[in-house]
Amino acid sequence: MRKLVALPVLSADALSSVAYGPEAMLAVLVLAGTAGMAYSLPIAATIALLMLVVGVSYRQTIRAYPHGGGSYIVAGDNLGRLPGLMAAGGLLIDYVLTVAVSIASGIAAITSAVPSLAPATVPLGLVMIALLLVGNLRGIRQAGVLFAAPTYAFILAMFALIISNLADSAEDGFRPTPTPHLNAVEGVGVLLVMRAFASGSTAMTGIEAISNAVPAFRPVRWRNARTTLTWMTGLLIAMFGGIIAIVHLRGVVPRSGETVLSQLAHLTFHSGPMYVFVQAATAAVLLLAANTAYNDFPRVLFLLARDGHAPHIFLRQGDRLAFSNGIALLSVAAALVFVVFAGNTNSLIPLYAVGVFLAFSLSQTGMVVHWRRVRTRHWRKSLTFNATGAVLSTLVLITAAITKFTSGAWVALMAIGLFFLLATRIRHHYQTTGAALRLRPDTTEAPGPLGTRAPAPAPLPTQHPLPPEAGRTDRERQEAEEGEEEREETPQSVHHLTVVALASLDLAGLRALAYAASLQQPTLALHISPSEEEAQRFRDYWTIWGDHVPLHVVLSPYRAIVAPLIHYIEALHRQRPDLTITVILPEIVTQHLRHRLLHSKDAARLRRALRPLPKIVVTSVPFHVP
Repeated sequence: MRKLVALPVLSADALSSVAYGPEAMLAVLVLAGTAGMAYSLPIAATIALLMLVVGVSYRQTIRAYPHGGGSYIVAGDNLGRLPGLMAAGGLLIDYVLTVAVSIASGIAAITSAVPSLAPATVPLGLVMIALLLVGNLRGIRQAGVLFAAPTYAFILAMFALIISNLADSAEDGFRPTPTPHLNAVEGVGVLLVMRAFASGSTAMTGIEAISNAVPAFRPVRWRNARTTLTWMTGLLIAMFGGIIAIVHLRGVVPRSGETVLSQLAHLTFHSGPMYVFVQAATAAVLLLAANTAYNDFPRVLFLLARDGHAPHIFLRQGDRLAFSNGIALLSVAAALVFVVFAGNTNSLIPLYAVGVFLAFSLSQTGMVVHWRRVRTRHWRKSLTFNATGAVLSTLVLITAAITKFTSGAWVALMAIGLFFLLATRIRHHYQTTGAALRLRPDTTEAPGPLGTRAPAPAPLPTQHPLPPEAGRTDRERQEAEEGEEEREETPQSVHHLTVVALASLDLAGLRALAYAASLQQPTLALHISPSEEEAQRFRDYWTIWGDHVPLHVVLSPYRAIVAPLIHYIEALHRQRPDLTITVILPEIVTQHLRHRLLHSKDAARLRRALRPLPKIVVTSVPFHVP
């Protein structure tokens, strides 16, 4: 992407957070009355400094990880598997809450302009989530002017709002308007100030998005990504600081039924077209921000599944090249959270900061370890930036966990803990299954070192050649097929071809090959490979273990398995409609019901897809694992 497109597309989450971050901070301070509101400026200045430090820290991450350095990758590479899992848990919680909070804040912008819609907040939010689900399942991507427009419109609206309010205040010599009389329900203390700081820090969500998407930029990718991150950080600080400044000057305080941004827009633009523009731009960018999670959440699940920490169904892309299973899970989780908290932004904010800053802290700490290990040019300067970011992010994490624990942070902490436990149990199961499937010396010779060839095992029984097909005219072939169809009730009229579909070469695959060979019918092995490199690796192993059976490899770069397999079988059927094709699949059978979701259901899907075709048989060869 060009920088002018990447900036609005990748920054929508971070920039849109100024629609709820400042208000979340003020909603805590207002509990202490007028005395509490006096702390808004110093707290906002501290948050702006934190934004700057974290932004500069992620510039170092982009330099170190030019192919994309999300928190899960950085923490896993430098701190180990368990911290990587904690970072992934924080990210997943963050993405779920990004959808819920962005939708809730967007609906609040709409109901502030049209109060009569307020009772329909939850239904409207669920409709928005459903639209995002359908759109992403159909393969909508954040690219181009269409997706850039809402962010640029929001930036324009915010600066118009800030400049107009500053101009109005300039006429009074920038004398702050007294706030309405506020009854204090809490005293001003360290705990309240820390809570306000943690709530306001949610305006930093989405800062790491650009470091995740470095490969999406035009060359030189890392340099363009760093430039875009710098612009995003500058815009975020300017808008956040500007909103807090005009709130202070205009004497606006949070109130139910209307957002702070709506109050500010009303003061300057009244109910005219510019007010409508501000509210519409806010709602649009928040919807776009929610959509960014639909790109990142399935990607993190893909990485987890690749490493064995999540079910392998999250490795696969749908027909529209979208990670459909991850998209569906995100939609269900976000809808559940939205309904439980009745679409109230202030109720959702306490859950937000924990996941965000857990990922920030582990990522920046991982970068400190990275610079100490690689010691490239200017490594000390980079280490200093990342260490500062790690310390400040950790302080915010601790502050949010302590001050907001009873307000809802415990939910996020418990969710991250449950995710960690679940991910480790999933990996343990896959390791146990892998050990059970691994080829053993007593079954066949293991491959020797690279560049050598181990002795091949004894071949399976000799396969019969395919029934002759050449030499017949189309009419003769058609007459033969019609005659065979009439005589298929007798065994002699059935001509077989057995296709063994192999995802990998293991004991389950060898058992399926042995079963196919025992039928004494022509046999073909079929492997669906995600890349040419993986395909070549499979061929190398095949020459050791299975080159006594013909092998055909089909490339499927999007990790789809069933669709390419179906297309291949259909092509075989069209080429030789006189044959009865038996598709044999190795099937993992687990002892416990809870483990079944972790393994493929390809046999059932194939049966449903191939049922309309005549003379196709799908069978599975079970392999039982603990």
